[in-house]
Amino acid sequence: MAEDVSFHRILVPDSKGRPVKAVLTFSDQHKAIEIQPVKGNPSSIPFAAIDKCVYEYTKKHHVSEATIATAPIGVGAVAMIRKSRAHWLRIDYHDDNVPRLYILRMDKRNYLRVLEAVRKYTGKDAEVLGNANKRSR
Repeated sequence: MAEDVSFHRILVPDSKGRPVKAVLTFSDQHKAIEIQPVKGNPSSIPFAAIDKCVYEYTKKHHVSEATIATAPIGVGAVAMIRKSRAHWLRIDYHDDNVPRLYILRMDKRNYLRVLEAVRKYTGKDAEVLGNANKRSR
């Protein structure tokens, strides 16, 4: 019996590059990673076509024109102190010998389980980039 594992709280880019919610499924039956965005076309990446997976953890301050404009008032200063944290997974694969990549953002509640599924289903460990050792658990 085939076992599929699905993860919600995933963000993927739509056709215009904006993040949209999606479901990430590791399908044992289809031998592929399947990405089903809420809006848009689904994608499927066969396990055999995956060259490598890369994990990256990023932190950045919330700074925009609006926060700078309101900084003297105090509202913007609070917004500038906050940090955005993100867990990213990049899947490098090939499609008819053409190298491709797919990038998705994982939720802090499930990124470790997604990385375990990558190892279990593809047989490849995700390469760790950046300051992933500084992420809070």
